[in-house]
Amino acid sequence: MYYRHARSEQDPVRFGFIVSRAVGGAVERNLVRRRLRAIGRELVDNGARGADVVVRALPGVAAAGWPALSADVHAMLDPELVNR
Repeated sequence: MYYRHARSEQDPVRFGFIVSRAVGGAVERNLVRRRLRAIGRELVDNGARGADVVVRALPGVAAAGWPALSADVHAMLDPELVNR
């Protein structure tokens, strides 16, 4: 789940992450947070612009592997942020 707020198209995208205790213990939450940060960095490096995005990790996301999580986030955000 994510929330998006439009900004100037010249500004790079900014990310915020919400990873609650429902996701799992501290180790799982930190792993999910690190993965989401890395995915956000990929989007910024690929030219994502013009938005503030808050990504909320839902329970069960810790069980998803890197490829599945990356594909899900890119599918949600790529068309809106990169292809302008």
